[in-house]
Amino acid sequence: MQLTADGELVVIHDDTLERTSNVTTAFPDREPWRVREFTLQEIRTLDFGSWYNESDPFGQIAAGAVRDADQRSFVGTDAPTLHETLVWTRDAHWQVNVELKSLHGGAGEDDFVERVVGMIAELDMIDEVIISSFDHPYLTRVRRADPRIRIAALTGEPLEDAAGYVRGLRADAYNPGIEVTDEAEIAAVRAAGIEVNVYTVNEEADMRRLARAGASGIITDFPQRLGPLLEEMGGA
Repeated sequence: MQLTADGELVVIHDDTLERTSNVTTAFPDREPWRVREFTLQEIRTLDFGSWYNESDPFGQIAAGAVRDADQRSFVGTDAPTLHETLVWTRDAHWQVNVELKSLHGGAGEDDFVERVVGMIAELDMIDEVIISSFDHPYLTRVRRADPRIRIAALTGEPLEDAAGYVRGLRADAYNPGIEVTDEAEIAAVRAAGIEVNVYTVNEEADMRRLARAGASGIITDFPQRLGPLLEEMGGA
């Protein structure tokens, strides 16, 4: 989740737009195409779906797993605002992880976190949302702004004492990369009463291993692979 040049909260994963949109042809003179340098109106003109059809990042189109009708529906997809995404999620009765991307001291950072927290509270979604971030001071701000909202510490680096560190943040969950955690750490953090959600887990062998280790959640690009596997394991 990022901030546009005109201060709108928009749901885009990357700091820049070129990987998942047609920004390089629509705005060829705006390199390096940072999200924060485009207005929401400009971002709304971009196509965020065709890249998937063109690049087939997970080989699922080539494998015949994506229907032609679905591929056609991707074309012209736009980037939703946070408000639109939360309303859709609420109406679908889903839980949602809102990841706060670091603004690195850029414009709007002073109240960025608090605006997100306020929107979640205004939509009465306290129980449906967990906020995560690699920028752990943001999590401290979330806790200060509204202690009812659950928070998760994302990390791509190994921690010497993960349970102690996450407890120090007063976080509810620890979200490590698969390459920086193991079964022993998962067990220790879970024993401390903290959830462990591991990313990005795409191989079935890893899914099984982490489920058996007691991971609270598995973040994957292949939910269609994970769901049946968990059912087979008895809902682990």
